[in-house]
Amino acid sequence: MATTGPYRTKISGTGSYLPEKILTNADLEKMVDTNDAWIVERTGIRERRIAPEGEATSDLALVAAQRALAAAGLTAQDLDAIIVATVSPDQPTPSTACVLQRKLGARTIMGFDLAAACSGFVYGLSVADQFIRSGMYKHVLVVGAEVLHRYVNYKERETCILFGDGAGAVIASRSDDDSAILSSHLHTDGGLGDLFILAAGGSAMPFSEKVLEGGHHYLRMKGREIFKNAVRTMSHCSQEALDANGMTIDQVDWLIPHQANLRIIDAVGSHFGIPPEKVIVNVQNYGNTSAATVPIALDEAVRDGRIKRGQNVLLTVFGAGLTSGSMMMRY
Repeated sequence: MATTGPYRTKISGTGSYLPEKILTNADLEKMVDTNDAWIVERTGIRERRIAPEGEATSDLALVAAQRALAAAGLTAQDLDAIIVATVSPDQPTPSTACVLQRKLGARTIMGFDLAAACSGFVYGLSVADQFIRSGMYKHVLVVGAEVLHRYVNYKERETCILFGDGAGAVIASRSDDDSAILSSHLHTDGGLGDLFILAAGGSAMPFSEKVLEGGHHYLRMKGREIFKNAVRTMSHCSQEALDANGMTIDQVDWLIPHQANLRIIDAVGSHFGIPPEKVIVNVQNYGNTSAATVPIALDEAVRDGRIKRGQNVLLTVFGAGLTSGSMMMRY
């Protein structure tokens, strides 16, 4: 969907937060039948962050949001809406966005959670873009935040090596210069929904003793099929963004892919022939933080000076559902 209408959206500030506790591959060797070499070869992940007991998704989101507001030169009172992308909310209701609104001390503005798994941040930023383009809002806080380790079975080596906790945030604001979200492209293929699932906790499978005995409260995935479809969907969405803007990959300054697996990232980059030095990668440090991976990577690259104003940045994601998407922006 290319941008139209009287207004455009820019990223006026970014922020992120990672818990202090580090879970290394060496730590996992003591918990499950695996080893560092096996994990690195298959995923590229060396460590991930783990939220301490008592720290919820809203707590991670709060710090990331405060840092994004500070970077934008704004306060919580300037916000018109809050969107939290997460599949690990504080609780089913009220939403984590409502909790975050209270913790931030924001006005009684619109706030809601968005569940699109690892694609959630790009979905949420696209929604924020629509509100701003329409003229309805001027500043929207978009957060991707997860405490995923509490849904991981640390006796199942295929999944427990992948996931970590973290939060990333941006302030989407009405643009007053050349910075703008140029287009977004979002997809869902529910026919592949069984490839990655957290079965229990909803109306289809409420929590019960049987659920706990069967381990249905843990994340389950079919890794080989996920890998294949991740490369396919992220490549497709990225090409959509290039075509919509009449651009070639050479005109993209930075690619920020969902940080699920280094082999997936490398495969998508190879598909387009984009130089590895133009791809933002931090999966080795944090693992897969689901909806938080892209905003964390964006924030790190902005703060260390790699991403500069006026550069073309392409975001591409996929997640359970299966969801997928891309976004082209002139940062």
